[in-house]
Parts: sequence; C-alpha cells; structure tokens
Amino acid sequence: MEQKKYCVVSGALFSLVALAHLLRIAFGMAVQVDAYTVPMGLSWIGLIVPGALAIWAFRIGLAKNAT
Repeated sequence: MEQKKYCVVSGALFSLVALAHLLRIAFGMAVQVDAYTVPMGLSWIGLIVPGALAIWAFRIGLAKNAT
C-alpha cells in the first residue's frame, strides 16, 4: 500500500513540474539566472522527462496489482 501512495504522490509532483514547463513554453516566459538566460529548449526537456516520469508513476501507483 505504501508503494502505491508513493507512486501517486511522485506522479503528482512530476506533473506539477511538467505543467510549469508547459506554461513557460505556452506563455514564452523568460527565465534568467544571474546573467545567464535559460534557453527555451530546456523547458521542452523539462516537459518531456517529468511528464514521462509522471505517467510511469501513475501507471504503477494506480495499477490494481501494485503492492
């Protein structure tokens, strides 16, 4: 039962990260760290990787036979 909860919580957190990157892409928000401007391409990676991890976590956490 604890693994299911962990996976669902992890999936929710990864979903929030992916959503933040999606909003940055959709609205074209600039991110700057000191004098360095973060390229928009990093948000595409930040959308795809956490999005895939969220789907994976939800599939494990919501599976009927997960312990």
